[in-house]
Amino acid sequence: MTAAATHPVVAELIERHQPTLTRAVEATTARDYWSPYPEFPKAYGETGQADGQAAFDALLGSVFTLDGQPADGELVSGESSPYGIELGVSYPHADVEALIGALELARPGWAAAGPTVRAAVCLEILARINARSHEFAHAVMHTTGQAYGMAFQAGGPHAQDRGLEAVAYAFIEQTRLPERASWTKPQGKRDPLTMTKEFVPVPVGLALLIGCNTFPTWNGYPGLFASLATGNPVLVKPHPRATLPLALTVQVAREVLAEAGFDPNLVCLAAEHEGSTIAQTLAVRPEVKLIDYTGSTQFGDWLEANAQQALVYTEKAGVNSVVIDSTDNYRGMLANLAFSLSLYSGQMCTTPQNLLIPRTGVRTDEGGKSYDEVVTDLAAAIEGLLSDDARAAAILGAVVNPGVLGRTVRAAGGEYGELALAPRVVTSPEFPAATVRTPALVKVDADKPDDRAAFLGECFGPVSFVVAVESAEAAVELLGRTVREQGAMTAAGYTVDDAVEAALVATCLDAGVSLSLNLTGGVYANQTAAFSDLHGTGANPAANAAYCDGAFVASRFRTVEVRRHS
Repeated sequence: MTAAATHPVVAELIERHQPTLTRAVEATTARDYWSPYPEFPKAYGETGQADGQAAFDALLGSVFTLDGQPADGELVSGESSPYGIELGVSYPHADVEALIGALELARPGWAAAGPTVRAAVCLEILARINARSHEFAHAVMHTTGQAYGMAFQAGGPHAQDRGLEAVAYAFIEQTRLPERASWTKPQGKRDPLTMTKEFVPVPVGLALLIGCNTFPTWNGYPGLFASLATGNPVLVKPHPRATLPLALTVQVAREVLAEAGFDPNLVCLAAEHEGSTIAQTLAVRPEVKLIDYTGSTQFGDWLEANAQQALVYTEKAGVNSVVIDSTDNYRGMLANLAFSLSLYSGQMCTTPQNLLIPRTGVRTDEGGKSYDEVVTDLAAAIEGLLSDDARAAAILGAVVNPGVLGRTVRAAGGEYGELALAPRVVTSPEFPAATVRTPALVKVDADKPDDRAAFLGECFGPVSFVVAVESAEAAVELLGRTVREQGAMTAAGYTVDDAVEAALVATCLDAGVSLSLNLTGGVYANQTAAFSDLHGTGANPAANAAYCDGAFVASRFRTVEVRRHS
């Protein structure tokens, strides 16, 4: 038992959270549905939503405080809500030298605490974040543009699930070897050689989390908690347009760490102005040994090339494809695809972009459907799903930044190809100033060079391409080539043909992308469940790691042996 485990607060946390940790560890192998964090808003009490709204409202126009964190006296602000409300929150500006110094000073005590103590403290951080899920939902909603329902689930309980999953894997990997072992080697007539050997997990050093604009908590929590649970202090550098959700996370973490007798500077916030280069500065600091990043391919490639002193975990851009060969539930397929393409205005790294359809048509339970009929029917399914503005706003959310809006405008103008479905402006009844757009469907041909230039690069946002291909075999080949060359976070297929399914599976295994087959119900290609689904594989250019597996946490520490004669 470490000295930290005898601290009265820590001892209580270990006892209270041990059942959850045990269940989380079991869930990593069972792979069935499990979550300790309810995803339904009403589970947080009759006044939970109102209390969360009040807590969020109290933050508006305020100076966000992080007691005890070094700062240079300057304030950072500039977040704006995609829903048109004024946020006006300002944060202490990062003093790079002071922050790194504080993190380094905090490191030894946390490193010595051991896996069990660290897991218990991390679970308490997650429990307190969970209790404030409604407040976090508003913070996520008004920095990312997610609709409230999605911001509550994806930004709250589902993000917390991913954080807990990382803690579970960290605990598994750190306790794979025994803390202490006896070693006896017989020597015939002589006394045996006997030794006692200790195996100590030692963290590798300071971790840097570079947050993204669209999913600051869901994409941020795996790296944050994987690093923290393995003993590494974490410097959180949020996206300038989505600082608030991660600032609240840092605030909670610091409170729990201080109460448990640790230096709260184990977790610090590095807020920056829009256009600042602090991420580049921090990424190449010799003290930084771990980097977690979600965002553009350009900066992800820069990190991988330049942050040579660190282990870099990246999730970058990709092009997700769907092969449509045949189906025994045509209406279910259309409904599933319509929702997948519409959810959060396509602003998800897992949203399907290219729908690959044979020119000869598709076999369905309603008879044969030509390429044009499938495209027309899919457009109608999207229009039907989003025909009511209130419903549409709840599914689409708001456009997160001018880049996404610009791509929508270019699609509407025919720049990418012939429009099968034009995007339309949606007026949110609750937030009339919000920028909301329905998806665009663009018809392209796989054999036309100009069309290939449009659909073979990532077009992030509510723009999807219905790609005419020669055959199902050509569609599978194009999917595999796209994954290998451009990367992909997801792939999907619709087929009732065993040979086509086998080819799809073989291609996706070879290219290194997870595959969803024949989704027609309430599970969508762009959704993954913690403790069951892996998010990314690390096996294609879109990402070099997966949320969450042993490889995601195992290199964040090293096991050092101490041995002595018994």
